[in-house]
Amino acid sequence: MPQGKMRIRTGDRVQIVVGKDKGKVGNVLRSLPRENRVIIEGLNMVSKHQRASRQMMQGGIIEQPSPVHVSNVKLVCRNCDRPVRTGSRTLSSGRKVRYCKNCDENIDR
Repeated sequence: MPQGKMRIRTGDRVQIVVGKDKGKVGNVLRSLPRENRVIIEGLNMVSKHQRASRQMMQGGIIEQPSPVHVSNVKLVCRNCDRPVRTGSRTLSSGRKVRYCKNCDENIDR
């Protein structure tokens, strides 16, 4: 499977555009670039049967977020507060930043 660069990073606010959680917004807890997936806080929850262990004294069914493919999420711009496409540009200082293609504002600080 070919790997591209991920345009979504840990801490970004994203909206899911397809699937059972379509339209819901959450923060990225973890990005998994090798699999092109992200884990979003409180979204795409799955039930896991957990056996009791030393760390977790009581077993049972626990809810945990499952990874979502990057193509199924869009970054939410802080300025226009809607899901947008992003681009990258180089600042005069030589640093590369992401920008919103809708309002042309820099996303990275």
